[in-house]
Amino acid sequence: MTFENKVIWITGASSGIGKALALQLAEQNCKLILSARREAVLLEVKAKCSNAKSIEILPFDLADYLNMTEIAEKALSFFGQVDILINNGGISQRSLIIDTDILVDKKLMEIDYLGTIALSKALLPHFIEKQSGHFVTVTSLMGKFSSPYRSAYCGAKHALHGFFDALRLEHDKNAIKVTMICPGFVNTNVAKNALTGDGSTQSTQDKATENGLEVSEFAKRMLKAIKKEKFEAYIGKSETMGVYLKRFFPRLLHKVILKSNVT
Repeated sequence: MTFENKVIWITGASSGIGKALALQLAEQNCKLILSARREAVLLEVKAKCSNAKSIEILPFDLADYLNMTEIAEKALSFFGQVDILINNGGISQRSLIIDTDILVDKKLMEIDYLGTIALSKALLPHFIEKQSGHFVTVTSLMGKFSSPYRSAYCGAKHALHGFFDALRLEHDKNAIKVTMICPGFVNTNVAKNALTGDGSTQSTQDKATENGLEVSEFAKRMLKAIKKEKFEAYIGKSETMGVYLKRFFPRLLHKVILKSNVT
């Protein structure tokens, strides 16, 4: 599979992984639709891309999940089609379960899960009509196993795997592909923007996140996985081994995480 002449829609494109993807895809002769909440920042990202004339911006909030049909129609109006939807937008969380207000859990589910699946469902009829399409959803290693201080985040990311595995099965007949990208620690602002127990942002960087993969390297590996149309890709450093420990040695993974004291 090649990205050449494809129309690729990226959510969460204003910073971090989404911005890195936009910058790298801009060099591969494709058309891009960039989405996030902040229009001004999207315009800045567009200006930094080498193919700015082939890029449209579409600001919206994933929390507005009841209006995704209108948003999808707007996206389709730009180039007449979408070939790949990269579901990258979302937020994280850092707080103990006992300290986390239920409204924080609700917000994580609305943005990370409901917003993502509502957008995907709004675009699904287009993919069915043209008998092709590729959903790429950025979840997390936390969608495969869990860690302290991330209960709401883990719940939302696990839910995404359940939904998109079902979508892949139901629409294999329509030649629709699904790739789940599971990042480990990536050096972005995800920790700074994470919600704490009362709903406020953490505003500080995690050491593990700061020491994670550089975002440009992550984006490079992610695009390689998309080209190969992988079902799932685990991208990070040694933390990716947690997926296999969970599968074969769950008690060992439990002990490793407790000893790591990762917050």
